[in-house]
Amino acid sequence: MPETLVSTAWLAEHLGEPDLVVFDATMYLPTEAKDAEAEFRAAHIPGARRFVIDEVSDPDTLLPHMVPTPGRFAKLIGALGVSNASFVVFYDQKGLFSAARGWWLMGLFGHDRVAVLDGGLPKWVADGNPVESGDAPPATPATFRPDFRAARLRGIGDMLANLDTRGELVVDARAPGRFTGEIPEPRAGMRSGHIPRAANLPYTALLAPDQTLLPPEALRARLAQAGVDGSRAIVTSCGSGVSACILTLAMVQAGLPAGAVYDGSWSEWGGRPDTPLES
Repeated sequence: MPETLVSTAWLAEHLGEPDLVVFDATMYLPTEAKDAEAEFRAAHIPGARRFVIDEVSDPDTLLPHMVPTPGRFAKLIGALGVSNASFVVFYDQKGLFSAARGWWLMGLFGHDRVAVLDGGLPKWVADGNPVESGDAPPATPATFRPDFRAARLRGIGDMLANLDTRGELVVDARAPGRFTGEIPEPRAGMRSGHIPRAANLPYTALLAPDQTLLPPEALRARLAQAGVDGSRAIVTSCGSGVSACILTLAMVQAGLPAGAVYDGSWSEWGGRPDTPLES
């Protein structure tokens, strides 16, 4: 089985194998005027299907794309053709952004046969690999049995308790201006700033110019600058629980403990009037 990250060469060699499922997990921010579905129909990796993060989520909350129940996840991922025997590869149209959320969700529900395509669709195309257009091929429904790993997830209660215990270092993947509060949030009605005593490590600092993840040694150096060196338990956070998963992916690639993800992230913390913040 390959590592957490697979290269375009590896995927090109294994494309079409019966246990391989390839997902385009692209999502765009509210400020990005792009349609992930239309972009997928225009060009995608042959045989890939769409993994829509907003759909593989909890429908009973006002917060964006929160983790679904194990039963809902199993039903949705099974309908997309994933069984416990599948090897799943996620990519996105931007290079590396939302694909990491798909990877993390699979691991949260007990599935370790999962990887992210390093550099995503742009690297796939740049390396001379083919694309196809049109709708995705229909999935053959499969049975997926989840094994929920609660230790990998944090909620608002955990985060509030951590303000007192200081047991875990919160690392925020948002851009520096959003972290400091100098740049307004892309979601309307959101306060600006960050969780008290959180560290800032923009996910973009972990990517090379071609949107591939930096080599493990470089990742370790960047992570260490933010206090992530294996000596403390880590919780990653961001705007809505998506780019936080890039930090988690980088920690795994760097050989560090993966820690947990604060699912509500700033959409929850910054959207409430009663949570303390720093700016």
